[in-house]
Amino acid sequence: MIKHIVMWKLKDHAEGADKATNLRKMKELLDSCANVVPGILKFEAVLAQPGLEASYDVVLYSEFESRAALDAYQDHPDHVAIKPFIGAVREARQCMDYEI
Repeated sequence: MIKHIVMWKLKDHAEGADKATNLRKMKELLDSCANVVPGILKFEAVLAQPGLEASYDVVLYSEFESRAALDAYQDHPDHVAIKPFIGAVREARQCMDYEI
């Protein structure tokens, strides 16, 4: 199994919208990729919650049955299509993949 964890910090304003608007849109876009390929075992996109410590604004926690499933997700047209928006609104990104 491969775990794929990504965190993003968003800009205050981007793509003609404020951070709150872009956060909601980003979550919707990520959620739309939850079942794009076989082999996705878990897919959870979460926004930072007020009152709880968070140094990033969005986290994606996902599990894939194999490296091939993660690669298929990375290359899937639905996933590729959301990258330009995310790239435009993000200030920073951290990612870690690991096998267990």
